[in-house]
Amino acid sequence: MPSVAFYTLGCKVNFYDTEAMWQLFKNEGYEQVDFEEKTADVYVINTCTVTNTGDKKSRQIIRRAVRRNPDAIIAVTGCYAQTSPAEILDIEGVDLVVGTQDREKLMDHIHTLQSERQPINAVRNIMKTREFEELDVPDFANHTRAFLKIQEGCNNFCTFCIIPWSRGLSRSRAASSVIAQAHQLVAAGYKEIVLTGIHTGGYGDDLEDYDLADLLWDLDKVEGLERIRISSIEASQITDKVLDVLNRSSKMCRHFHIPLQAGDDTVLKRMRRKYTVAEYAEKIRRIRQSMPDVAITTDVIVGFPGETDEMFQNGYNMMKSIGFSEMHVFPYSKRTGTPAARMEDQVDDEVKHARVHQLIDLSEQMQLSYAEKFVGHVLDIIPENNDKGVFGEGMIGGYSDNYLQIAFEGSEELVGKLCRVKLVEPGANTSKGQLVRVLEQEPSQLA
Repeated sequence: MPSVAFYTLGCKVNFYDTEAMWQLFKNEGYEQVDFEEKTADVYVINTCTVTNTGDKKSRQIIRRAVRRNPDAIIAVTGCYAQTSPAEILDIEGVDLVVGTQDREKLMDHIHTLQSERQPINAVRNIMKTREFEELDVPDFANHTRAFLKIQEGCNNFCTFCIIPWSRGLSRSRAASSVIAQAHQLVAAGYKEIVLTGIHTGGYGDDLEDYDLADLLWDLDKVEGLERIRISSIEASQITDKVLDVLNRSSKMCRHFHIPLQAGDDTVLKRMRRKYTVAEYAEKIRRIRQSMPDVAITTDVIVGFPGETDEMFQNGYNMMKSIGFSEMHVFPYSKRTGTPAARMEDQVDDEVKHARVHQLIDLSEQMQLSYAEKFVGHVLDIIPENNDKGVFGEGMIGGYSDNYLQIAFEGSEELVGKLCRVKLVEPGANTSKGQLVRVLEQEPSQLA
């Protein structure tokens, strides 16, 4: 049986795309082997280019695959492949470069290489692509949550970001296709679906009379689906129609990841973000009005060119006043080819790292105080596999609909089932709970 090994760098969308590519190999009778443990006939490296470090790490992994089996076919895909195919083909041993589109032709290229070993550059101009690439993922190994990609690309062109050049402009998946895959995932035993994309909230921008709120209502009607989560959404995309869904749908998770990036208007303007601090705060207020106790998580970039101590302090105060339930904090990293990389007033690394630590401390305080609000509350958890023993011996755990990670005593057979769990001890990262009852008894297909 021929074998394939995957290595995925970068974001959740890349992990989704890797699962989709695995389906193509599976359909042709391949077995998947671990990238580090066994040699494979084909290596697929799904690359990231969001930072210069992403490019460097991608090159290291490609070289590692070549060393592992010099006779294997080495295929490179993803964002770095899209923006720099020639650079990748210069690495000795690379056979195939496919960007962030045309992956349905992957097996055709592999067949060609098996008969004729000539390097193939299958990358074409992503900016001309207007169609969503249909790649189904009917199930996910080791996940109790299914990811469902509904959108690709981004029209924002923030000054720090290369992604529109690697993923192209925003394009939406046909609603009928999204709903069909949701039914398929529910039939495979999944109770929670995470809607994902490069700019998920931009779903419908390129469709006529159909937007994200319409899609959410159609998913709300899918029988057997218990939870719908949006992986990330911009503040400007939370419209009155979306707020109405939050108000009335019982399936929408009480959790939103809404990137802030900076808490100061001057910095936001230099980043070319499409909102002010006041507009962002007002959106959060309205979401909390529609959905009390909602968890709001965010991304923040620290030390963007020109960020003074005063601007950073403004941001710190603003974040504290909003009270996020978690912040993902990143030091600004120059990305060659973006306007921000050419800005002159770059912030010193030491200053950046001191600010990062301040915000991580703030995030942990806010995570703990959010968890404390739910002590004594009974929350619904869908436990996940405890493969790596992250929850400890004899414990299992998972996320509540409002994104609290809770560990509790229980056996593996509860994985994938809907459990009622009482939060007894809050934690900044993981809280402790007690199992109250299991809402269903049929064996899970996900264990």
